[in-house]
Amino acid sequence: MDNKNILFAISLSAAVIILWTLVFIPPPEEIKQNKINQEQVKQEQAQKSSDTPSLDQNENFTKLTRKEALTENERVPFENNSVVGSISLKGAAIDDLTFKEYNVELNSNEKVILLNPRNVEDGYFIESGFVTTNKNIDIPNSNTVWEVEGNKKLTNNSPIKLTWTNSQGITFEKHISLDDQFLFTVKQKIINSSDKTYNFYSYGQIIRNRIPSSISGFYILHEGFLSVLDDQLIEEDYDDIQEKKFTQTAQEGFLGISDKFWIASVIPPRSKEFKITFDYKNKFRANYISTKGIEVGANGSIEEEIQIIIAAKRVNAIDYYAESLNINKFDLVIDFGILYFLTKPLWFAIDYFFKLCGNYGVAIILITVCIRLLFFPLASYSFRSMGKMKLLQPEMIRLKELHKDDKMKLQQEMMALYKKEKVNPMSGCLPILVQIPVFFALYKVLFVTIEMRHQPFFGWIKDLSDKDPTTVFNLFGLIPWDPPSFLIIGAWPIAMGLSMYIQQKLNPAPPDPIQAKIFKFFPLFLTVILAPFPSGLVIYWTFNNLLTLIQQYYIQRTMTIKTT
Repeated sequence: MDNKNILFAISLSAAVIILWTLVFIPPPEEIKQNKINQEQVKQEQAQKSSDTPSLDQNENFTKLTRKEALTENERVPFENNSVVGSISLKGAAIDDLTFKEYNVELNSNEKVILLNPRNVEDGYFIESGFVTTNKNIDIPNSNTVWEVEGNKKLTNNSPIKLTWTNSQGITFEKHISLDDQFLFTVKQKIINSSDKTYNFYSYGQIIRNRIPSSISGFYILHEGFLSVLDDQLIEEDYDDIQEKKFTQTAQEGFLGISDKFWIASVIPPRSKEFKITFDYKNKFRANYISTKGIEVGANGSIEEEIQIIIAAKRVNAIDYYAESLNINKFDLVIDFGILYFLTKPLWFAIDYFFKLCGNYGVAIILITVCIRLLFFPLASYSFRSMGKMKLLQPEMIRLKELHKDDKMKLQQEMMALYKKEKVNPMSGCLPILVQIPVFFALYKVLFVTIEMRHQPFFGWIKDLSDKDPTTVFNLFGLIPWDPPSFLIIGAWPIAMGLSMYIQQKLNPAPPDPIQAKIFKFFPLFLTVILAPFPSGLVIYWTFNNLLTLIQQYYIQRTMTIKTT
């Protein structure tokens, strides 16, 4: 079989498969997990539905603008180096949070707002507390107005204390502290001043009024409900939860709602069984509730601690919380995918070079050089074999003419020729097969890491995680016309296509004229396919091609093979 035919077929297939996988096909693990989850729903609903009190409550409110909602009730402001916002004293909900370090758009000064009050259309907030099965006890709810004792502002150096006392003489307290990044620690306390004994169940929940408009919609990235329960990763899409709720009990773990670059999560008290629920009842809810009540005797008290992490998904921050708080698999909130073992080390390598040179684009180029050096022996073997194939082209053409009516004889003669000259026609496929997982891993890194967001290269590339903004159809900005998005084929994709075309000229051409014509369009095909991809990925592929050209040209020169 002709080496070029194999190379063309595999390359084309790989390109199509990658594109199809990225856009249309959910990973098998997700399909399998959904099946598992459906079975768990049936079991848990049958076994646990009546064991704990309900978190449902009737809420009537009027939709307001964000500005109106923030001034409707008294609030406790909070701020540190990373976030700024406020806690509503009505309901004691964390419902106002802005990331200080991240802009909405590249050329905008508007900061990213994640959390909003419940009566805003994009309401998104976190609340916690205690519930009970005793209908005669007043407990704090979303309408309860708490009082502030002591500090009037929450910072990383000044915690706050919220209190509320019911008519039965039971006082509820929340001691809330904030670190210098994204962690809220909430110590919930009940002080029973009565002469009776009560049972309470702790809970925490994240509520989102609707699916965010910023959702990416790519199957390679999970956005929605996320949890790790007793070492098991749970991922549920918004659409799935709208159709059927998910329920499961566990001894340890966390739950949250994940966006592309942001995470809102709750870590329940440790070593106590809890039940989590993902559901939709006019709004999306992710909550936990303890499965066993805590008894508070006469003149007694209880205390529980939960952690709330509302974070930009910076790798170092997420890893820090996973380790320092001992949250099992919390690093999975960053969706590095099924190639985790390759993707995350690749990210650390890129970040290492970034710290050396101060530019992620340059770091990608340095990684490209390292990868080429790593696979240099394999590539050298492949290029030498391809060089021999090119040298054997005249003899291969002669054999095809000689045995054009006897395909079996032709195959026998070709195999004999390969054996005699020690040529492996499959060797040309090896570099491509090696590059496919690296290509996909780098695509993941560029797509999911917030560190790559809005990172410039040089010249017109202002965001390595976005496509090249220039296009040949307006002569790269010389013509005052904004082409439609499907015509955005920038300078870097064209450079990549040209490098592939030159590389193609160094390889043996298919003897079949029809195949040869098709193959000539292959660089153009990949240029169009990869034009919408992140520019950092295209830069990687371009420099990889250039290094390949240098290596291939050198090897062929040493073999004294003509390249034209």
